[in-house]
Amino acid sequence: MDLAALDFLARILHVAGVIIWVGHNWVNVVQTPVFRRILPTAPPEDTRAVFLAASKREHAIFRHASLVVWVSGAFLLWRRGDIAEALTLAGPSAVIGLGAWIGTLMVLNLWLIMWPHQKKVLGFVAAPVDERLRCARITFLSSRVNTVLSVVTLALMLAGAHGARIFS
Repeated sequence: MDLAALDFLARILHVAGVIIWVGHNWVNVVQTPVFRRILPTAPPEDTRAVFLAASKREHAIFRHASLVVWVSGAFLLWRRGDIAEALTLAGPSAVIGLGAWIGTLMVLNLWLIMWPHQKKVLGFVAAPVDERLRCARITFLSSRVNTVLSVVTLALMLAGAHGARIFS
């Protein structure tokens, strides 16, 4: 596979990953516009296994999409020779670099804050009701942070990729 084809594949993966990752955040905002302290009732025992399997699959796709976005974005910056300038926020790559750093914070927020708490909320990890309620609030707020940051990140990524040179 030549580098042009690899570049094209990385761009497709990057865009598809963004749609899945950011789309999941935005769907979450639409479905749950405000925090509700009450946890949903446990599903009946016969549907619990189906619910858990579907939840695990959905959250795995969502989480791993963030890694696809991050890795493909880093590859694209490296491929065009802008990774050092982007990561040091220097020159014309500063705009896309700022988007990359915010995107990195979003990935860390997802994997290190949201996911450990979400596992308790969804029942993947046993936790008492009080702990599940506390974790539900944390995942709600962390998700909102990522949703707000996604707007800024997308704007910076588009501006950096399409010629906006506000730092040069």
